[in-house]
Amino acid sequence: MSPKLLYVLFFVLLCCGVPCSGQKKKETLLSEKVSQMMEWASKRAVIRMNGDKFRRFVRAPPRNYSVVIMFTALQPQRQCGVCRQADEEYQILANSWRYSSAFTNRIFFASVDFDEGTDVFQMLNMNSAPTFINFPAKGKPRRADTYELQVRGFAAEQLARWVADRTDVHIRVIRPPNYAGPLMLGLLLAVIGGLAYLRRNNLEFLYNKNVWAFSALCFVLIMTSGQMWNHIRGPPYAHKNPNTGQVSYIHGSSQAQFVAETHIVLLFNAAVTLGMVLLHEAATSDMDIGKRRIMCVAGIGLVMLFFSWLLSIFRAKYHGYPYSFLMS
Repeated sequence: MSPKLLYVLFFVLLCCGVPCSGQKKKETLLSEKVSQMMEWASKRAVIRMNGDKFRRFVRAPPRNYSVVIMFTALQPQRQCGVCRQADEEYQILANSWRYSSAFTNRIFFASVDFDEGTDVFQMLNMNSAPTFINFPAKGKPRRADTYELQVRGFAAEQLARWVADRTDVHIRVIRPPNYAGPLMLGLLLAVIGGLAYLRRNNLEFLYNKNVWAFSALCFVLIMTSGQMWNHIRGPPYAHKNPNTGQVSYIHGSSQAQFVAETHIVLLFNAAVTLGMVLLHEAATSDMDIGKRRIMCVAGIGLVMLFFSWLLSIFRAKYHGYPYSFLMS
Protein backbone atom coordinates (compact mmCIF):
# COMPACT_ATOMS: atom_id res chain seq x y z
CA MET A 1 0.00 0.00 0.00
CA SER A 2 1.40 3.40 -1.03
CA PRO A 3 2.28 6.06 1.57
CA LYS A 4 -0.22 8.49 0.02
CA LEU A 5 -3.05 6.02 0.51
CA LEU A 6 -2.01 5.50 4.13
CA TYR A 7 -2.05 9.25 4.73
CA VAL A 8 -5.53 9.48 3.24
CA LEU A 9 -6.86 6.66 5.42
CA PHE A 10 -5.25 8.17 8.51
CA PHE A 11 -6.83 11.54 7.75
CA VAL A 12 -10.29 9.98 7.24
CA LEU A 13 -10.07 8.04 10.50
CA LEU A 14 -8.93 11.15 12.34
CA CYS A 15 -11.84 13.22 10.99
CA CYS A 16 -14.37 10.51 11.84
CA GLY A 17 -12.90 9.76 15.23
CA VAL A 18 -12.98 13.30 16.61
CA PRO A 19 -16.75 13.82 16.13
CA CYS A 20 -17.47 10.37 17.53
CA SER A 21 -15.38 11.13 20.59
CA GLY A 22 -17.08 14.51 21.03
CA GLN A 23 -20.51 12.95 20.64
CA LYS A 24 -19.65 10.32 23.23
CA LYS A 25 -18.57 12.98 25.71
CA LYS A 26 -21.76 14.89 25.04
CA GLU A 27 -23.91 11.81 25.68
CA THR A 28 -21.97 11.02 28.85
CA LEU A 29 -22.43 14.56 30.15
CA LEU A 30 -26.15 14.48 29.34
CA SER A 31 -26.54 11.14 31.11
CA GLU A 32 -24.80 12.51 34.19
CA LYS A 33 -27.04 15.59 34.25
CA VAL A 34 -30.22 13.54 33.88
CA SER A 35 -29.09 11.11 36.61
CA GLN A 36 -28.34 13.98 38.96
CA MET A 37 -31.71 15.65 38.27
CA MET A 38 -33.50 12.34 38.85
CA GLU A 39 -31.64 11.85 42.12
CA TRP A 40 -32.66 15.31 43.33
CA ALA A 41 -36.26 14.78 42.19
CA SER A 42 -36.42 11.49 44.11
CA LYS A 43 -35.64 13.37 47.33
CA ARG A 44 -37.98 16.34 46.81
CA ALA A 45 -40.45 17.09 44.04
CA VAL A 46 -39.29 20.71 43.69
CA ILE A 47 -35.52 20.93 43.19
CA ARG A 48 -33.95 23.92 44.93
CA MET A 49 -31.43 25.66 42.69
CA ASN A 50 -28.85 28.38 43.12
CA GLY A 51 -26.86 30.21 40.48
CA ASP A 52 -24.35 27.41 39.85
CA LYS A 53 -27.00 24.70 39.51
CA PHE A 54 -29.11 26.90 37.26
CA ARG A 55 -26.23 27.61 34.88
CA ARG A 56 -25.08 23.98 34.80
CA PHE A 57 -28.38 22.08 34.61
CA VAL A 58 -30.68 24.58 32.92
CA ARG A 59 -28.71 27.03 30.78
CA ALA A 60 -25.72 24.94 29.70
CA PRO A 61 -26.14 22.30 26.95
CA PRO A 62 -26.69 19.46 26.45
CA ARG A 63 -30.20 19.08 27.81
CA ASN A 64 -33.07 16.88 26.60
CA TYR A 65 -35.49 17.69 29.42
CA SER A 66 -37.69 20.67 30.25
CA VAL A 67 -37.38 22.51 33.54
CA VAL A 68 -40.22 24.53 35.04
CA ILE A 69 -38.83 27.00 37.55
CA MET A 70 -40.62 29.13 40.10
CA PHE A 71 -38.64 32.27 40.88
CA THR A 72 -39.70 33.29 44.35
CA ALA A 73 -38.78 35.08 47.58
CA LEU A 74 -39.72 32.88 50.54
CA GLN A 75 -37.44 34.28 53.21
CA PRO A 76 -39.39 35.87 56.10
CA GLN A 77 -37.68 39.24 55.70
CA ARG A 78 -39.11 39.52 52.17
CA GLN A 79 -42.68 39.42 53.55
CA CYS A 80 -44.02 37.94 50.32
CA GLY A 81 -47.31 36.31 51.30
CA VAL A 82 -48.16 35.65 47.66
CA CYS A 83 -44.92 33.71 47.28
CA ARG A 84 -45.89 31.35 50.09
CA GLN A 85 -49.36 30.79 48.66
CA ALA A 86 -47.97 30.15 45.18
CA ASP A 87 -45.34 27.80 46.60
CA GLU A 88 -48.03 25.65 48.23
CA GLU A 89 -49.83 25.23 44.89
CA TYR A 90 -46.55 24.63 43.08
CA GLN A 91 -45.62 21.90 45.57
CA ILE A 92 -49.00 20.22 44.95
CA LEU A 93 -48.37 20.26 41.20
CA ALA A 94 -44.81 18.93 41.50
CA ASN A 95 -45.81 16.16 43.91
CA SER A 96 -48.69 15.16 41.65
CA TRP A 97 -46.15 14.64 38.85
CA ARG A 98 -43.47 13.06 41.02
CA TYR A 99 -45.76 10.36 42.44
CA SER A 100 -47.77 9.67 39.28
CA SER A 101 -47.35 6.51 37.25
CA ALA A 102 -46.46 8.62 34.20
CA PHE A 103 -43.40 10.21 35.86
CA THR A 104 -40.40 10.41 33.52
CA ASN A 105 -37.30 12.53 33.06
CA ARG A 106 -38.98 14.66 30.37
CA ILE A 107 -39.71 17.46 32.81
CA PHE A 108 -38.49 18.58 36.21
CA PHE A 109 -39.81 21.18 38.64
CA ALA A 110 -37.40 23.52 40.39
CA SER A 111 -37.33 26.79 42.31
CA VAL A 112 -34.87 29.65 42.66
CA ASP A 113 -35.16 31.82 45.75
CA PHE A 114 -34.12 35.43 45.45
CA ASP A 115 -31.78 35.20 48.44
CA GLU A 116 -30.13 32.03 47.11
CA GLY A 117 -29.94 33.00 43.44
CA THR A 118 -29.75 36.77 43.18
CA ASP A 119 -27.39 36.40 40.23
CA VAL A 120 -30.05 34.37 38.38
CA PHE A 121 -32.62 37.14 38.88
CA GLN A 122 -30.10 39.65 37.54
CA MET A 123 -29.20 37.39 34.63
CA LEU A 124 -32.86 37.18 33.56
CA ASN A 125 -33.62 40.86 34.34
CA MET A 126 -36.34 39.75 36.72
CA ASN A 127 -37.73 42.23 39.24
CA SER A 128 -40.86 40.54 40.59
CA ALA A 129 -41.81 37.32 42.32
CA PRO A 130 -43.33 34.82 42.10
CA THR A 131 -42.70 34.12 38.41
CA PHE A 132 -43.00 30.78 36.60
CA ILE A 133 -40.88 30.11 33.50
CA ASN A 134 -40.61 26.95 31.42
CA PHE A 135 -37.15 26.26 29.99
CA PRO A 136 -37.84 23.92 27.07
CA ALA A 137 -35.64 20.99 26.16
CA LYS A 138 -34.65 22.69 22.90
CA GLY A 139 -34.11 26.36 22.30
CA LYS A 140 -34.63 29.38 24.51
CA PRO A 141 -37.85 30.19 26.40
CA ARG A 142 -40.41 32.06 24.35
CA ARG A 143 -42.91 34.61 25.54
CA ALA A 144 -45.56 31.93 26.14
CA ASP A 145 -43.10 30.03 28.35
CA THR A 146 -43.59 32.70 31.03
CA TYR A 147 -46.74 31.94 33.01
CA GLU A 148 -49.35 34.75 33.14
CA LEU A 149 -49.77 34.69 36.89
CA GLN A 150 -51.89 37.84 37.12
CA VAL A 151 -54.37 36.50 34.56
CA ARG A 152 -54.57 32.80 35.41
CA GLY A 153 -53.79 32.79 39.11
CA PHE A 154 -51.50 30.26 40.76
CA ALA A 155 -53.89 27.35 41.37
CA ALA A 156 -52.19 24.00 40.71
CA GLU A 157 -54.83 23.09 38.11
CA GLN A 158 -54.12 26.26 36.11
CA LEU A 159 -50.40 25.61 36.29
CA ALA A 160 -50.95 22.04 35.08
CA ARG A 161 -52.85 23.30 32.02
CA TRP A 162 -50.04 25.69 31.20
CA VAL A 163 -47.42 22.94 31.61
CA ALA A 164 -49.41 20.66 29.30
CA ASP A 165 -49.62 23.43 26.71
CA ARG A 166 -45.88 24.13 26.79
CA THR A 167 -44.44 20.62 27.24
CA ASP A 168 -47.24 18.25 26.17
CA VAL A 169 -46.93 16.60 29.59
CA HIS A 170 -50.36 16.16 31.17
CA ILE A 171 -50.40 16.11 34.96
CA ARG A 172 -53.41 15.08 36.99
CA VAL A 173 -53.41 17.28 40.07
CA ILE A 174 -54.05 15.33 43.26
CA ARG A 175 -54.65 17.47 46.31
CA PRO A 176 -54.21 16.20 49.86
CA PRO A 177 -57.55 15.74 51.63
CA ASN A 178 -58.89 18.90 53.23
CA TYR A 179 -61.57 18.35 55.86
CA ALA A 180 -61.95 22.01 56.84
CA GLY A 181 -64.79 22.64 54.38
CA PRO A 182 -66.99 19.69 55.41
CA LEU A 183 -66.30 20.38 59.10
CA MET A 184 -67.32 24.03 58.77
CA LEU A 185 -70.45 23.05 56.86
CA GLY A 186 -71.34 20.48 59.49
CA LEU A 187 -70.76 23.02 62.26
CA LEU A 188 -72.94 25.59 60.51
CA LEU A 189 -75.76 23.07 60.04
CA ALA A 190 -75.44 22.03 63.68
CA VAL A 191 -75.71 25.66 64.84
CA ILE A 192 -78.73 26.30 62.63
CA GLY A 193 -80.36 23.06 63.79
CA GLY A 194 -79.63 23.93 67.43
CA LEU A 195 -81.15 27.39 67.11
CA ALA A 196 -84.21 25.98 65.36
CA TYR A 197 -84.61 23.40 68.15
CA LEU A 198 -84.29 26.00 70.90
CA ARG A 199 -86.91 28.15 69.22
CA ARG A 200 -89.08 25.28 68.07
CA ASN A 201 -92.13 26.88 69.68
CA ASN A 202 -91.52 30.25 68.06
CA LEU A 203 -90.44 30.03 64.43
CA GLU A 204 -91.97 33.27 63.21
CA PHE A 205 -88.48 34.53 62.30
CA LEU A 206 -88.47 32.08 59.40
CA TYR A 207 -91.33 34.08 57.89
CA ASN A 208 -89.68 37.44 58.53
CA LYS A 209 -89.14 39.12 55.15
CA ASN A 210 -86.31 41.27 56.52
CA VAL A 211 -84.28 38.18 57.45
CA TRP A 212 -84.62 36.72 53.97
CA ALA A 213 -84.01 40.10 52.33
CA PHE A 214 -80.79 40.55 54.31
CA SER A 215 -79.63 37.01 53.47
CA ALA A 216 -80.35 37.51 49.78
CA LEU A 217 -78.56 40.86 49.82
CA CYS A 218 -75.44 39.33 51.39
CA PHE A 219 -75.41 36.59 48.75
CA VAL A 220 -75.76 39.12 45.92
CA LEU A 221 -72.95 41.29 47.31
CA ILE A 222 -70.64 38.30 47.63
CA MET A 223 -71.31 37.12 44.08
CA THR A 224 -71.09 40.55 42.42
CA SER A 225 -67.78 41.34 44.12
CA GLY A 226 -65.99 38.49 42.32
CA GLN A 227 -65.77 35.78 44.98
CA MET A 228 -66.66 33.04 42.48
CA TRP A 229 -63.86 34.21 40.17
CA ASN A 230 -61.46 33.93 43.11
CA HIS A 231 -62.64 30.40 43.83
CA ILE A 232 -62.10 29.33 40.21
CA ARG A 233 -58.85 31.15 39.41
CA GLY A 234 -57.19 31.24 42.82
CA PRO A 235 -55.55 34.70 42.49
CA PRO A 236 -53.11 36.07 45.09
CA TYR A 237 -54.47 38.18 47.94
CA ALA A 238 -52.29 41.14 46.92
CA HIS A 239 -49.01 41.81 45.15
CA LYS A 240 -45.84 43.09 46.78
CA ASN A 241 -42.96 44.36 44.67
CA PRO A 242 -39.81 42.69 46.11
CA ASN A 243 -37.65 45.64 45.08
CA THR A 244 -39.71 48.59 46.33
CA GLY A 245 -41.80 46.77 48.94
CA GLN A 246 -44.93 48.50 47.65
CA VAL A 247 -48.12 46.45 48.07
CA SER A 248 -50.85 46.61 45.40
CA TYR A 249 -54.39 45.68 46.40
CA ILE A 250 -56.00 46.63 43.07
CA HIS A 251 -54.89 44.84 39.92
CA GLY A 252 -54.01 47.21 37.10
CA SER A 253 -55.64 45.09 34.39
CA SER A 254 -59.28 44.45 33.58
CA GLN A 255 -58.43 40.78 32.93
CA ALA A 256 -57.50 39.90 36.51
CA GLN A 257 -58.05 40.84 40.14
CA PHE A 258 -56.67 40.29 43.62
CA VAL A 259 -58.59 38.77 46.54
CA ALA A 260 -58.16 42.01 48.48
CA GLU A 261 -59.74 43.85 45.56
CA THR A 262 -62.92 41.79 45.80
CA HIS A 263 -63.15 42.54 49.52
CA ILE A 264 -62.79 46.27 48.82
CA VAL A 265 -65.45 46.15 46.10
CA LEU A 266 -67.77 44.17 48.39
CA LEU A 267 -67.48 46.80 51.15
CA PHE A 268 -68.04 49.66 48.68
CA ASN A 269 -71.11 47.95 47.20
CA ALA A 270 -72.45 47.31 50.70
CA ALA A 271 -71.97 50.99 51.60
CA VAL A 272 -73.82 52.12 48.46
CA THR A 273 -76.62 49.67 49.24
CA LEU A 274 -76.83 50.95 52.81
CA GLY A 275 -77.10 54.48 51.48
CA MET A 276 -79.99 53.47 49.22
CA VAL A 277 -81.75 51.78 52.14
CA LEU A 278 -81.36 54.91 54.27
CA LEU A 279 -82.80 57.07 51.49
CA HIS A 280 -85.76 54.71 51.16
CA GLU A 281 -86.38 54.70 54.91
CA ALA A 282 -86.10 58.50 55.05
CA ALA A 283 -88.80 58.81 52.41
CA THR A 284 -91.23 56.18 53.71
CA SER A 285 -90.80 55.88 57.50
CA ASP A 286 -93.03 57.51 60.14
CA MET A 287 -90.15 58.90 62.21
CA ASP A 288 -89.90 62.59 63.07
CA ILE A 289 -88.62 64.95 60.43
CA GLY A 290 -85.22 65.52 62.13
CA LYS A 291 -84.26 61.85 62.09
CA ARG A 292 -85.47 61.50 58.52
CA ARG A 293 -83.28 64.41 57.44
CA ILE A 294 -80.24 62.83 59.11
CA MET A 295 -80.97 59.54 57.35
CA CYS A 296 -81.37 61.33 54.03
CA VAL A 297 -78.08 63.22 54.36
CA ALA A 298 -76.25 60.06 55.48
CA GLY A 299 -77.73 58.07 52.60
CA ILE A 300 -76.76 60.67 50.00
CA GLY A 301 -73.25 60.89 51.46
CA LEU A 302 -72.74 57.13 51.40
CA VAL A 303 -74.01 56.77 47.82
CA MET A 304 -71.98 59.68 46.44
CA LEU A 305 -68.71 58.85 48.23
CA PHE A 306 -68.56 55.10 47.73
CA PHE A 307 -69.97 55.20 44.20
CA SER A 308 -67.20 57.68 43.34
CA TRP A 309 -64.60 55.29 44.76
CA LEU A 310 -66.08 52.38 42.80
CA LEU A 311 -65.91 54.46 39.63
CA SER A 312 -62.28 55.37 40.33
CA ILE A 313 -61.40 51.66 40.67
CA PHE A 314 -63.17 51.00 37.37
CA ARG A 315 -61.18 53.79 35.71
CA ALA A 316 -57.91 52.39 37.10
CA LYS A 317 -58.61 48.94 35.60
CA TYR A 318 -60.18 50.05 32.30
CA HIS A 319 -57.60 52.51 31.06
CA GLY A 320 -59.07 55.26 28.92
CA TYR A 321 -62.52 55.21 30.53
CA PRO A 322 -63.57 58.88 30.24
CA TYR A 323 -66.04 59.35 33.10
CA SER A 324 -65.45 60.12 36.77
CA PHE A 325 -67.40 61.42 39.77
CA LEU A 326 -66.03 63.54 42.63
CA MET A 327 -62.54 62.03 42.25
CA SER A 328 -60.46 60.77 39.36
